[in-house]
Amino acid sequence: MKIIMLGAPGAGKGTHAKKITEKFGIPAISTGDIFRENIKNGTELGKKAKEYMDAGNLVPDELVCDLVVDRLKQDDCKNGYILDGFPRTIPQAEALTAALAKDDDAIDYALEIFLEDQAIIDRMSGRRVCKSCGATYHVVNIPPKTEGVCDECDGELIVRDDDAPETVKKRLDVYHEQTAPLIDYYKKQGILKVIDGSKGLDTCFEEICGILEG
Repeated sequence: MKIIMLGAPGAGKGTHAKKITEKFGIPAISTGDIFRENIKNGTELGKKAKEYMDAGNLVPDELVCDLVVDRLKQDDCKNGYILDGFPRTIPQAEALTAALAKDDDAIDYALEIFLEDQAIIDRMSGRRVCKSCGATYHVVNIPPKTEGVCDECDGELIVRDDDAPETVKKRLDVYHEQTAPLIDYYKKQGILKVIDGSKGLDTCFEEICGILEG
Protein backbone atom coordinates (compact mmCIF):
# COMPACT_ATOMS: atom_id res chain seq x y z
CA MET A 1 0.00 0.00 0.00
CA LYS A 2 2.01 2.93 -1.32
CA ILE A 3 0.27 6.25 -0.87
CA ILE A 4 0.89 9.89 -1.78
CA MET A 5 -1.08 12.50 0.19
CA LEU A 6 -2.17 15.55 -1.82
CA GLY A 7 -4.03 18.67 -0.82
CA ALA A 8 -3.54 22.33 -0.04
CA PRO A 9 -1.85 23.43 3.21
CA GLY A 10 -4.46 23.26 5.95
CA ALA A 11 -6.69 20.74 4.15
CA GLY A 12 -5.83 18.06 6.73
CA LYS A 13 -3.57 15.69 4.82
CA GLY A 14 -0.99 15.52 7.63
CA THR A 15 -3.69 14.57 10.16
CA HIS A 16 -5.02 11.82 7.90
CA ALA A 17 -1.51 10.53 7.14
CA LYS A 18 -1.01 10.08 10.89
CA LYS A 19 -4.33 8.23 11.24
CA ILE A 20 -3.47 5.93 8.29
CA THR A 21 -0.14 5.14 9.98
CA GLU A 22 -1.91 4.24 13.23
CA LYS A 23 -4.52 2.03 11.55
CA PHE A 24 -2.47 0.29 8.86
CA GLY A 25 1.00 0.29 10.48
CA ILE A 26 2.84 1.89 7.56
CA PRO A 27 5.21 4.85 8.06
CA ALA A 28 4.41 8.43 7.06
CA ILE A 29 7.51 9.88 5.45
CA SER A 30 8.38 13.56 5.05
CA THR A 31 11.31 14.98 3.11
CA GLY A 32 12.23 17.20 6.08
CA ASP A 33 12.78 14.12 8.28
CA ILE A 34 14.79 12.41 5.50
CA PHE A 35 17.08 15.44 5.08
CA ARG A 36 17.67 15.73 8.83
CA GLU A 37 18.42 12.01 9.23
CA ASN A 38 20.85 11.84 6.29
CA ILE A 39 22.67 15.03 7.29
CA LYS A 40 22.89 13.87 10.94
CA ASN A 41 24.26 10.45 9.87
CA GLY A 42 26.68 11.99 7.38
CA THR A 43 25.55 9.83 4.44
CA GLU A 44 26.83 10.60 0.93
CA LEU A 45 23.37 11.83 -0.12
CA GLY A 46 23.12 13.85 3.09
CA LYS A 47 26.48 15.55 2.43
CA LYS A 48 25.39 16.48 -1.09
CA ALA A 49 22.08 17.90 0.17
CA LYS A 50 23.88 19.87 2.91
CA GLU A 51 26.16 21.54 0.34
CA TYR A 52 23.14 22.95 -1.48
CA MET A 53 21.36 23.95 1.74
CA ASP A 54 24.45 25.63 3.24
CA ALA A 55 24.81 27.67 0.05
CA GLY A 56 21.18 28.75 0.39
CA ASN A 57 20.14 26.85 -2.73
CA LEU A 58 17.23 24.46 -3.31
CA VAL A 59 18.18 20.79 -3.31
CA PRO A 60 17.77 19.58 -6.95
CA ASP A 61 14.74 17.38 -7.71
CA GLU A 62 16.92 14.42 -8.70
CA LEU A 63 18.78 14.45 -5.38
CA VAL A 64 15.55 14.86 -3.38
CA CYS A 65 14.13 11.87 -5.26
CA ASP A 66 17.28 9.80 -4.58
CA LEU A 67 16.97 10.57 -0.86
CA VAL A 68 13.28 9.58 -0.84
CA VAL A 69 13.78 6.34 -2.81
CA ASP A 70 16.70 5.40 -0.53
CA ARG A 71 14.35 5.86 2.48
CA LEU A 72 11.65 3.73 0.83
CA LYS A 73 14.06 0.78 0.69
CA GLN A 74 14.25 0.54 4.50
CA ASP A 75 12.60 -2.40 6.28
CA ASP A 76 9.71 -0.43 7.79
CA CYS A 77 8.46 0.37 4.26
CA LYS A 78 8.18 -3.24 3.07
CA ASN A 79 4.36 -3.25 3.61
CA GLY A 80 3.92 0.26 2.23
CA TYR A 81 4.33 3.91 3.15
CA ILE A 82 2.72 7.34 2.96
CA LEU A 83 4.51 10.23 1.28
CA ASP A 84 3.40 13.57 2.73
CA GLY A 85 4.90 16.70 1.16
CA PHE A 86 6.62 14.89 -1.71
CA PRO A 87 6.40 15.15 -4.64
CA ARG A 88 5.63 18.88 -4.73
CA THR A 89 6.13 19.47 -8.45
CA ILE A 90 5.66 17.62 -11.75
CA PRO A 91 9.44 17.10 -12.26
CA GLN A 92 9.63 15.50 -8.78
CA ALA A 93 6.63 13.29 -9.57
CA GLU A 94 8.18 12.20 -12.86
CA ALA A 95 11.50 11.46 -11.16
CA LEU A 96 9.73 9.38 -8.49
CA THR A 97 7.70 7.42 -11.08
CA ALA A 98 10.88 6.65 -13.06
CA ALA A 99 12.89 5.66 -9.96
CA LEU A 100 10.17 3.28 -8.72
CA ALA A 101 9.71 1.79 -12.20
CA LYS A 102 13.36 0.67 -12.18
CA ASP A 103 12.37 -1.77 -9.40
CA ASP A 104 9.05 -2.67 -11.10
CA ASP A 105 7.33 -0.63 -8.40
CA ALA A 106 4.69 2.13 -8.43
CA ILE A 107 2.46 4.26 -6.22
CA ASP A 108 -0.94 2.62 -5.51
CA TYR A 109 -3.01 5.65 -4.47
CA ALA A 110 -2.74 9.44 -4.65
CA LEU A 111 -5.25 10.67 -2.06
CA GLU A 112 -6.33 14.30 -2.45
CA ILE A 113 -7.99 15.90 0.57
CA PHE A 114 -9.97 18.64 -1.19
CA LEU A 115 -11.11 21.80 0.56
CA GLU A 116 -12.10 25.17 -0.93
CA ASP A 117 -9.58 27.98 -0.36
CA GLN A 118 -11.96 30.07 1.75
CA ALA A 119 -12.69 27.10 4.03
CA ILE A 120 -8.93 26.61 4.52
CA ILE A 121 -8.42 30.31 5.29
CA ASP A 122 -11.29 30.18 7.82
CA ARG A 123 -9.96 26.97 9.37
CA MET A 124 -6.35 28.13 9.71
CA SER A 125 -7.12 31.67 10.85
CA GLY A 126 -9.18 30.11 13.65
CA ARG A 127 -6.17 28.26 15.04
CA ARG A 128 -4.63 29.44 18.31
CA VAL A 129 -1.35 28.35 19.90
CA CYS A 130 -0.24 28.74 23.50
CA LYS A 131 2.75 31.09 23.69
CA SER A 132 4.10 29.16 26.70
CA CYS A 133 3.53 25.41 26.19
CA GLY A 134 2.64 25.18 22.48
CA ALA A 135 -0.79 23.54 22.98
CA THR A 136 -3.07 24.12 19.98
CA TYR A 137 -6.74 25.13 19.86
CA HIS A 138 -9.34 26.25 17.34
CA VAL A 139 -11.89 28.95 18.10
CA VAL A 140 -14.70 26.78 16.64
CA ASN A 141 -13.55 23.14 16.65
CA ILE A 142 -11.39 22.97 19.81
CA PRO A 143 -12.07 26.13 21.81
CA PRO A 144 -10.27 26.76 25.13
CA LYS A 145 -12.40 26.90 28.29
CA THR A 146 -11.57 30.60 28.63
CA GLU A 147 -11.13 32.68 25.48
CA GLY A 148 -7.46 33.53 24.85
CA VAL A 149 -6.20 31.40 27.76
CA CYS A 150 -4.55 27.96 27.58
CA ASP A 151 -6.36 25.15 29.44
CA GLU A 152 -3.04 23.46 30.25
CA CYS A 153 -0.87 26.24 31.67
CA ASP A 154 -2.97 29.47 31.64
CA GLY A 155 -0.59 30.86 28.99
CA GLU A 156 -1.63 33.41 26.36
CA LEU A 157 -3.11 32.03 23.12
CA ILE A 158 -1.86 33.68 19.95
CA VAL A 159 -2.36 33.46 16.15
CA ARG A 160 0.88 32.21 14.57
CA ASP A 161 2.24 34.36 11.74
CA ASP A 162 1.79 31.52 9.23
CA ASP A 163 -1.89 31.15 10.23
CA ALA A 164 -2.72 34.80 9.49
CA PRO A 165 -5.23 35.05 6.59
CA GLU A 166 -2.88 36.97 4.26
CA THR A 167 -0.07 34.42 4.85
CA VAL A 168 -2.41 31.48 4.29
CA LYS A 169 -3.58 33.04 1.01
CA LYS A 170 0.03 33.40 -0.19
CA ARG A 171 0.73 29.75 0.67
CA LEU A 172 -2.40 28.71 -1.24
CA ASP A 173 -1.29 30.73 -4.28
CA VAL A 174 2.06 28.90 -4.27
CA TYR A 175 0.26 25.57 -3.89
CA HIS A 176 -2.05 26.22 -6.86
CA GLU A 177 0.87 27.28 -9.03
CA GLN A 178 3.38 24.53 -8.16
CA THR A 179 1.63 21.55 -6.59
CA ALA A 180 -1.96 21.49 -7.88
CA PRO A 181 -0.80 20.23 -11.34
CA LEU A 182 0.03 16.94 -9.58
CA ILE A 183 -3.72 16.31 -9.32
CA ASP A 184 -3.94 15.99 -13.12
CA TYR A 185 -0.70 14.00 -13.27
CA TYR A 186 -2.00 11.27 -10.95
CA LYS A 187 -5.50 11.45 -12.42
CA LYS A 188 -4.02 10.50 -15.81
CA GLN A 189 -2.26 7.57 -14.10
CA GLY A 190 -5.64 6.38 -12.83
CA ILE A 191 -4.65 6.35 -9.15
CA LEU A 192 -6.15 9.65 -7.92
CA LYS A 193 -8.87 9.43 -5.25
CA VAL A 194 -10.53 12.66 -4.11
CA ILE A 195 -11.90 12.99 -0.57
CA ASP A 196 -14.16 15.91 0.38
CA GLY A 197 -12.32 17.54 3.28
CA SER A 198 -15.38 19.55 4.34
CA LYS A 199 -17.19 16.46 5.65
CA GLY A 200 -15.33 16.38 8.96
CA LEU A 201 -12.38 14.34 10.19
CA ASP A 202 -14.13 11.05 11.05
CA THR A 203 -16.24 10.91 7.87
CA CYS A 204 -13.19 11.70 5.72
CA PHE A 205 -11.15 8.99 7.39
CA GLU A 206 -13.94 6.43 6.95
CA GLU A 207 -13.93 7.28 3.25
CA ILE A 208 -10.13 6.88 3.09
CA CYS A 209 -10.34 3.48 4.82
CA GLY A 210 -13.02 2.39 2.33
CA ILE A 211 -10.67 3.25 -0.55
CA LEU A 212 -7.63 1.54 0.99
CA GLU A 213 -9.54 -1.57 2.05
CA GLY A 214 -11.65 -1.79 -1.10
